[in-house]
Amino acid sequence: LGLALYTGSLCAASGAAFLYHDYCVIGAGPSGLQAAYFLQRAGRDYVVFERSHAPGSFFALYPRHRKLISINKRYTGKSNGEFNLRHDWNSLLSHDRRLLFQRYSRDFFPSADAMVRYLEDFASLLKLRVQYNTAIVHVTLERDEQAWNGHYFLLTDQDRQNYKCSSLMVATGTWVPNVVNFPGSEYVEGYETVSINPEDFAGQTVLILGRGNSAFETAENILGVTNFIHMVSRSRVRLSWATHYVGDLRAINNGLLDTYQLKSLDGLLEGDLEDLAIVKDKKGKLHITLRFYLENRNTSADINSIILPQDELDNFATRAPYDRVIRCLGWKFDFSIYNRSLRMMPGKGNKKKYPQIKPSYESRGTRGLFVLGTASHSVDFRKSAGGFIHGFRYTTRAVHRLLENRHHGVPWPSTVYPITQLTNSIIKRVNEASGLYQMFSVLADIILLRENATAFEYLEEYPVGVLAELEVHTGRKAPSGLFVVIMEYGRNFSGADKDVFYYNRAVGEAQHAWQSNFLHPVIYYYKRLPTEHEMRLRPPDWPLPRPDAVHHIVEDFLTDWTAPNAHILPLRRFLENCLGTDLRNFFAESCFLFAFTRQKLPPFCQQGYIRMQGLVGSEGLRRHAEEAGLLEDYALTDFSSDRPPDSPEGSQDQLLRDHVVPVRPLQHLVNAKDE
Repeated sequence: LGLALYTGSLCAASGAAFLYHDYCVIGAGPSGLQAAYFLQRAGRDYVVFERSHAPGSFFALYPRHRKLISINKRYTGKSNGEFNLRHDWNSLLSHDRRLLFQRYSRDFFPSADAMVRYLEDFASLLKLRVQYNTAIVHVTLERDEQAWNGHYFLLTDQDRQNYKCSSLMVATGTWVPNVVNFPGSEYVEGYETVSINPEDFAGQTVLILGRGNSAFETAENILGVTNFIHMVSRSRVRLSWATHYVGDLRAINNGLLDTYQLKSLDGLLEGDLEDLAIVKDKKGKLHITLRFYLENRNTSADINSIILPQDELDNFATRAPYDRVIRCLGWKFDFSIYNRSLRMMPGKGNKKKYPQIKPSYESRGTRGLFVLGTASHSVDFRKSAGGFIHGFRYTTRAVHRLLENRHHGVPWPSTVYPITQLTNSIIKRVNEASGLYQMFSVLADIILLRENATAFEYLEEYPVGVLAELEVHTGRKAPSGLFVVIMEYGRNFSGADKDVFYYNRAVGEAQHAWQSNFLHPVIYYYKRLPTEHEMRLRPPDWPLPRPDAVHHIVEDFLTDWTAPNAHILPLRRFLENCLGTDLRNFFAESCFLFAFTRQKLPPFCQQGYIRMQGLVGSEGLRRHAEEAGLLEDYALTDFSSDRPPDSPEGSQDQLLRDHVVPVRPLQHLVNAKDE
């Protein structure tokens, strides 16, 4: 009886020990801090759990050789902060201009130590609620119909402290090293522990397993001191300038490609690592063989009795023994802390290192569990920048907006404009917006048309993968059709086997804009919101279903889509054709003429001239119009020449002459030029 009472008291105590928060964020890396920033600005109840004593612990160790491959472009020739973020791949989003990464490093490829300092300042200056030295070791569910999502998330840390949350954001990244097990894999050194001192490799022969940036980064560090370096992986090398994917091999690390192609001993090989085996001889040298050679041998047999590939094929590529073998195979998501009730399942194929999530970044298995940052990269793996700071800072903001609407009734931010501003609004966004630019083919601006197309509602950077659920996720209605503004590369321009430097690779004429190869804006028009069925059946590699109309703005060498004839005019005519209206701006004289000669006025005249809105006439404006040939030079008759200039009547006439443009005869109105 005493034992039962004691056990009951422990259960009661543990039940009372749950610390509740509306939102729990696991991980204080870049995506976790970005989520915390938005939650704090919205005044929400949240906490961030970080296992280390400081934020960004991943960057305290990686990359091992301390040089980031995310660019820090400090000068663009422009002062527009939104535009400059297109070329700032390290800053998180905030209102504080002190927290731009360019203030922490002057290097184009900055040091990882600068990133550690930056993240520490981001958390401290913004007073984000981060609980350090707290490692979450177990996550499970507690069913409760009163909870936001029908259940609570129960978290336990290393000290057995329990926490309860209504919504869970996982921002732990991918930090568990990928390991391939094969005979002799115990002789392999990991990227996470191998020496970074080049002198430790002097005069050695090295084999590197892997073909990504960590592998080439390691090779670059020891390239000048080794006998030779061989690199083996199951896939061919993918160059980022060919694939347009920043996670593929970057030029800063590809020195080994030079020494390989220019025949300076180093080399690249393709093969399945699971078919390999490593045998160590008495001198400590490592020999590469194949697994099937070892399957039937006596495990106690001497190395001299082992059949090696070169015994049968005397020019076998890896017949020379190696001094060291280094594993550089990247990382994967840690699934171990999640109870089966959460159904956190790995993806399939090359996405198995990531958890399965929806295009809304919500877990496919559990409502209310969102995956942020690098771990959410399955949505756009090898397509866009969602696995990197300059991409997931925008997807994290999108997740926050989804949650604000779902749990707090705060609709997705939007702005309503008169239809006459449609062309200008699109041109402004495609020339400035950093979220569209970085998360091309993933995030898009949505333009919801009001009834009779007299106005529109503009929503920025919405995930196009859940376009069919737009009304549910945003709290906005789309009854009268919509435009989707997105950035895309050419359909057949990106790929590991593509020659992206071929002659005539760029398109310059507006009539051939649909053939543009480089990143350019594309506008889709739908008469109604696409359905989920249509989203599933969209053509391969299309971000959206087939629209009722589509328009490509021709690519531009300067990524400056403001040319009147090449960019703006074709766009305006496309919009006019979709809406069946005239989106031009007119002078008051033209509107005056249209009022007498047309049954329906253009929107600009309806919303401006007829409502007595527009430019106030002045002597300067009249003179400018005359010089431009828009008005004839009518002599003003001065009826007050006999009055003193300072008399009340004279002052009144002078005022009229300065602020009224003379009315032209009706027969001349037809020749008025439109703006």
